[in-house]
Amino acid sequence: AVQVVESGGGLVQAGGSLRLSCTASGLTSDNYAMGWFRQAPGKEREGVSCIVRSTGATYYVDSMRGRFTISRDNAKNTLYLQMNSLKPEDTAMYYCAAARSTTQLLETFCKRPSAYWGQGTQVTVSS
Repeated sequence: AVQVVESGGGLVQAGGSLRLSCTASGLTSDNYAMGWFRQAPGKEREGVSCIVRSTGATYYVDSMRGRFTISRDNAKNTLYLQMNSLKPEDTAMYYCAAARSTTQLLETFCKRPSAYWGQGTQVTVSS
């Protein structure tokens, strides 16, 4: 079974940085997309950034580009999201997800994921 576990959330002041980590076990190859998504209270879940584990190709939702950086360390089976210049509006539960199949295009996965999900890690940015 695939298991996805996030860590690294917390409370940070506006302008600060956080790095989220995600480990995924049970995936059968590196040809899967993985990504970060977030959901703020009262809002729908939205994609943040996604990456193909094997190639490192990335996709960023436009509003996240520039402040957030996704990366992966396949040797450690770990996905990262470096978040800089955080704003109060970045406050949300952040979820890591691994694609259920290798056939999902990266952008499609980031917009309409069919995925295995982690339990989420809370990020709170104070003003």
